[in-house]
Amino acid sequence: MVTVYALFYAVGQPFWGALSDRIGRRRVLLVALGGMVAGSVVSVIAPTFFWLLIARATTGLFVGALFPTVLTIVGDVFTGPARSRQISDLQTFTALGTTAATLLAGIIGVAVGSRAIFTVAGVAALVLFFLARSVRDAARGTVERRLRDSFGRWPVALYVVGVLEGAVLLGILTYIVPALERDGVSVQLAGLLGSAYGVGVIVGAATSKRVAHRWARWIPIAVGSITLIVAYALAAGSQTLVALTVAAVLVGLSNSFLHSTLQGLATELTPASRATTVSLFVSAVFVGSSLATGATATETAAGYGSVFLQAAVAGVVVAASSVLFAVLWERRTSR
Repeated sequence: MVTVYALFYAVGQPFWGALSDRIGRRRVLLVALGGMVAGSVVSVIAPTFFWLLIARATTGLFVGALFPTVLTIVGDVFTGPARSRQISDLQTFTALGTTAATLLAGIIGVAVGSRAIFTVAGVAALVLFFLARSVRDAARGTVERRLRDSFGRWPVALYVVGVLEGAVLLGILTYIVPALERDGVSVQLAGLLGSAYGVGVIVGAATSKRVAHRWARWIPIAVGSITLIVAYALAAGSQTLVALTVAAVLVGLSNSFLHSTLQGLATELTPASRATTVSLFVSAVFVGSSLATGATATETAAGYGSVFLQAAVAGVVVAASSVLFAVLWERRTSR
């Protein structure tokens, strides 16, 4: 059920991006939140597992519109260092929400039942639906221009970087928790320690927010990339509780510097097709994550050390490609 939800969450994002550029951010937010409410209601009352699966898939499809659209709105409203700070804030609240939801879902699920979780999510979406009615839309260009801009050489290059980054940062991150479990940690404790990633995101976002206006974009990318390499090198050397928890925190820190900066670049490459480009970048990251997980799944039977080592080596490629992209883009825009 989780897999189906995640699949529809990911594959719908390019569609939502193009639709947002065509009909506006506000309408997409309202449609997505309305769909989330409807999907949550059906999830609560679904009489069979089949209908529950359909409801979760539908809900995932609508929820997939939310983060790219909000990120696009940040790109519409803010520029320069202010945009970087707002993206850091967005990451902080996203990490807080994800961590809180993970913990509360477990508590509510055990105390009341899993369907109560869907009720809470539906009520939250309903509240956000009414709040989103005040969102203002940016100007929109023609469909032809939007498509042409979003598949230009600069956006496509960023999508490639996104695939590489998603593979290393998110794809291999999923092995932290099972590696803890293999070390003898209980499932509950492993999940809690794995959520230390969220702590890293929050701390890193607060730090990057303070230095965003002082640094050229390639510097936080380099800092995040080096942190990512160190994280997986540490995990490759030791799969103990302490080492893997520290690695999870470091990957979270890396996310705040590396990924948030790339997200910022995605919001400025094509102003006339910002939503399309942002959603395609987000999709590229998910594609990279899925490819990495699929490519390394069979290797984990022999242990996670070699997988983490490969990720550390691949981190060098991520560092080189992302830093190069940022340097070339800033050189182009400074002319």
